[in-house]
Amino acid sequence: MLDLRLIRSDPQGVLARLRRRDPALDLAPLLALDEERRSLSQRADELRRQQNEASERIAALGRDGRPAERDPVLAKMRAVAAERKEVEARLQVVEQELESQLLSLPNLPHDSVPEGMKEEKVILRTFGEKPEFAFPPKHHVALAQNLGLLDLERAAKVTGARFPMYVGAGARLEFALLHWMFELHVREHGYTPVLPPILANRASFVTSGQFPKFASEVYACPEDDLYLNPTAEALLVNLHRDEILAESDLPRRYVAYTPCFRREAGAYGEEQRGLIRVHQFNKVELFHYTTPEDSYAALDEIVHQAEAILQRLGLHYRVALLPAGDLAQQAAKTVDVEVWLPGQDRYYEVSSCSNCEEYQARRGNIRYRPADGGKPRFVHTLNGSALATSRLFAALLEQNQQRDGTVVLPPLLADLLGQRSLG
Repeated sequence: MLDLRLIRSDPQGVLARLRRRDPALDLAPLLALDEERRSLSQRADELRRQQNEASERIAALGRDGRPAERDPVLAKMRAVAAERKEVEARLQVVEQELESQLLSLPNLPHDSVPEGMKEEKVILRTFGEKPEFAFPPKHHVALAQNLGLLDLERAAKVTGARFPMYVGAGARLEFALLHWMFELHVREHGYTPVLPPILANRASFVTSGQFPKFASEVYACPEDDLYLNPTAEALLVNLHRDEILAESDLPRRYVAYTPCFRREAGAYGEEQRGLIRVHQFNKVELFHYTTPEDSYAALDEIVHQAEAILQRLGLHYRVALLPAGDLAQQAAKTVDVEVWLPGQDRYYEVSSCSNCEEYQARRGNIRYRPADGGKPRFVHTLNGSALATSRLFAALLEQNQQRDGTVVLPPLLADLLGQRSLG
């Protein structure tokens, strides 16, 4: 959530930054509601003062033995009370509308974020070379089905389309990847491990930024008012909701494993095949709570830790800085790590690392008390996948495939699984 005082003090400056994300954004309705809210609040205070004065006047007339003079005062007080009721009812409606508009506004993009839409990302660096093949590389679906790693037909029978089912060596490979990544971030990077619930309440999704704008994209359990986790970010950002942390306790750094569930209504064509854009997938997530001064160094740290996974697996990838028009609702800056899939001749994102600055902390009232004293300040929150396994699984198959359809495992995975290849 943006700071209403900032919007009020510099509406044109805030609007200019927001329109880097969406040229159609307009702050006029919000500012009109804010003006009406302040006017109604002042009127409610004035009516409350008049009621108090009238009550004191009535009591004084009673003590002075002049009850007949109370009737006009009582009549005025009833009129004031009726008006106050109307004003406070309207004030409640205006406050709700104002909060709804504030919650729907996206975060302000950081100054280092480039202009443009999705296609205008900036490639920061690449790792390794694209693998070359003396044969047409196969799609991971063909490889996985021929090797008995995925059973998409039976998964569709059990649940529906785009819910994968790993079987045989595929199930072992998926588990090995998750366990290895989770342990790496705990042992080598010093993260606190968490296995959170995969259902969260409405307040949690408001804090994370999914609600209210993207409520239709989340799987729901309406009878319980609970929602399935679309990413562990939505869970981890709520660990310290409504808390004041000590600055000495920062940074707080968590790693979580969760299955994730997304409707992915916008997927089409090639993206609907196999593991590219599925409704359920597994992910290891990194999450930081930091001071504002340290948050961009923390973003670099998360990106490099996501890259370390791909480097140890020997996979070719690139790192991209997203433009303002492609940022998620809550993000001020996002860096994507994209792995190469030769079977499709394109890159796909396997990690999206974002600094949300104080946007989520303001929604969840997450603050810290500065070590040198002073008022509590909002923390900065950051998140990054390290990594999501579905596209990682696909990249391992496609980049390491052989002419005969087998897949040579990277040495690290060969040691974990006790076999050099699949097939």
